[in-house]
Amino acid sequence: MASPEVTAFFDEATNTITYVVADPETGRCVVIDPVLDYDLIAGRTSTTSVDAVIEFIAANKLTLDVVLETHVHADHLSAAPVLKQRLKARTAIGDQITAVQKVFANVFNLDDVEADGSQFDLLLADGDEFPIGNIQAKVMHTPGHTPACVTFVIGDAAFVGDTLFMPDFGTARCDFPGGDVEELYDSIRQIFELPNDTRLFMCHDYKAPGRDEYAWETSVDEQRKSNIHVHDGITKQEFVAFRTERDSQLGVPKLIIPSIQVNIRAGDMPGPEDNGVSYLKVPIDVL
Repeated sequence: MASPEVTAFFDEATNTITYVVADPETGRCVVIDPVLDYDLIAGRTSTTSVDAVIEFIAANKLTLDVVLETHVHADHLSAAPVLKQRLKARTAIGDQITAVQKVFANVFNLDDVEADGSQFDLLLADGDEFPIGNIQAKVMHTPGHTPACVTFVIGDAAFVGDTLFMPDFGTARCDFPGGDVEELYDSIRQIFELPNDTRLFMCHDYKAPGRDEYAWETSVDEQRKSNIHVHDGITKQEFVAFRTERDSQLGVPKLIIPSIQVNIRAGDMPGPEDNGVSYLKVPIDVL
């Protein structure tokens, strides 16, 4: 099976990993889950993280075809528009983005967000395939964390978004609007049906207790044997009970309010008001 070159960029401020995934034969590549730096206190953005990605692409003479989002992130703002503007790349996300847009356009009372996915250049359905140079990529719809979550299977590698974490950290929460713990279990079992030696790449890492270094690459075999929440032998009933109880104790991600409003717009900010400034809303006593 074809093996893409995978380069990771870790953003410690949001514990997010962005990937450049390239076909070594042709130099064509994709970027998965890019981060726009955001100062929550000042309401100020910067492009330090995505600049490093762009510099890497240029230094290695790669050609960026598309920016792939595994889902609508609640913990960081997407830098997809920066890549689209500077490198002329298209943006893509799972076609169930419309379900997420409907929910959060209502939460934030956003009358300028059409819940049709039109903010993205490409909407990808379960089973869709597309080339990255000579390497074939396939879309797996893996809902549960959100209705729109997808896993991108690219050659011998799979990028699972927030569906899974490293085996010693477990699995994603399911308590956001539209989340479903039973769907998450089924999605993980679907990922576990990939070949055992498939490389799995996480979207986040938080260093599990007892581990001193960040990590983001594992395998289907390792996850099936040792994921602390959902290894082989854990029933759906057991997982649902555990995950539901755990989620009830979790706090709200600190960047969820700006992130969701931006990311359902494919990373774009709301249009400027009559003074030329864009504003984000804070719903009171809703989340």
